[in-house]
Amino acid sequence: MSPQDIASRDNPLIKQLRALAQGNTAYREQGRVWLDGDHLCRALLARGGRPVLGVFTPDGWASADEALQRAAERNVRVPDALMAGISALESPPRMGFVWALHGAPALQPAAPTVVLDRLQDAGNVGSILRSAAALGFVQVLALKGTAALWSPKVLRAGMGAHFGLNLIEQLAADDLQALEVPLLVTSSHQGDWVHRAALPWPCGWVFGHEGQGVSEALMQRAHAFMRIAQPGGEESFNVAAAAAICLHASAVSRL
Repeated sequence: MSPQDIASRDNPLIKQLRALAQGNTAYREQGRVWLDGDHLCRALLARGGRPVLGVFTPDGWASADEALQRAAERNVRVPDALMAGISALESPPRMGFVWALHGAPALQPAAPTVVLDRLQDAGNVGSILRSAAALGFVQVLALKGTAALWSPKVLRAGMGAHFGLNLIEQLAADDLQALEVPLLVTSSHQGDWVHRAALPWPCGWVFGHEGQGVSEALMQRAHAFMRIAQPGGEESFNVAAAAAICLHASAVSRL
């Protein structure tokens, strides 16, 4: 079926797409997310997801393969200038998908888990989601104050990891009582060295605010504290780098 052509920037659908693509929390109001570009769209399809809407430029539609053209329930075609007004990217994509979220999933008490405690930077959050998915962690729990998990910047940084994770956000510290896995809290000044520790599996790793670290409420719930060796003497690692090191240590400890 040929896509519907839309040329007006004042079209109600275009206004909704612009809000999704440029707003950090518009997905919470609309119950759906905008996926910028071919990579994210294909990542969704690879996980069995089906978009509700495909949005293409004329060149994007002409060059799209059958899998992309037939993926969505409905397709629209917009001029390049209109796509540039929708997307927040400096180089607008030739296509995007809209995917409907299906409500907050249930917390999985025994799942290998990553807990994000008020992380502010969208790039850090997306990078941690990517590491979690690559290293066998299937659930990410974000406490209130953490960057919105489905915001456009976090989605782009996650590179498709979102679609393979159980993601729950806007939690309070008390909500973690439902977890049955031991919590490992990163610290720069106390605990075992990650590369020498006997790490439990499954477990939950807790990563805290870029400046303030993990909150006292979560420190009190820790099963163990973990440190990363820093022979170069820097004060601390970037939180996304620290997460990758810790999650990798858990993954290889199972081999």
